[in-house]
Amino acid sequence: MSKSAKAVAFLALAAAFPGVVFAGERVGLGRPALPEEVKAWDIDVRPDGQGLPEGKGSVSDGEALFQTKCSSCHGEFGEGAGRWPVLAGGKDSLTSDRPEKTIGSFWPYTSTVYDYIHRAMPFGDAQSLKPDEVYALTAYLMNLNDLVPGDFVLSKDNFPKDLPNQKNFYDDDRETTEKAFWNKDPCMSNCKEKVEVTGHAAILDVTPDDQKGDKDEKPGAGVE
Repeated sequence: MSKSAKAVAFLALAAAFPGVVFAGERVGLGRPALPEEVKAWDIDVRPDGQGLPEGKGSVSDGEALFQTKCSSCHGEFGEGAGRWPVLAGGKDSLTSDRPEKTIGSFWPYTSTVYDYIHRAMPFGDAQSLKPDEVYALTAYLMNLNDLVPGDFVLSKDNFPKDLPNQKNFYDDDRETTEKAFWNKDPCMSNCKEKVEVTGHAAILDVTPDDQKGDKDEKPGAGVE
């Protein structure tokens, strides 16, 4: 592109986006966010509890709210309705063929429960719940997962940090623990003369019927 063409292109961009910076030239797009706009976005809750608002909610209040606002999707006891997510149960199921990844069996932090309810629930009416209602719903879900008693009242002051499966969440350490096994020169193309399917998924049965091969193939086999 010639210098004159570049100049024309720059002037066109400057006219269209008067606030963008091009090559050190400020052309003026947008404005600083207002404090109330920042506050509206700043609603996350961290695992250590930072971000929790003032408020409290009991298991009993949460049960009433859950039946009104949540049970149509998640079932009366968090068992899930139809294909909507299951929220309770699944204890000791993570090593099974069909694990149930619920709040009590899989989730790592209580803050995730509060944050998600506050941010995204109820479905279709997100961020309509008040802090006391979110505390109550969180308390009820904890009770459904046998984490707190029926008379428990959840608040910012007694907010538990970890859930039972938290210990199984850890930073990706493969770069240090597995690096010695890495192939320094991995094959990226034409690595095998022939690739063929030797079997299909047995548990999920994800292979369409019209593409299933030999009925005698061993279930669970892979690709070679």
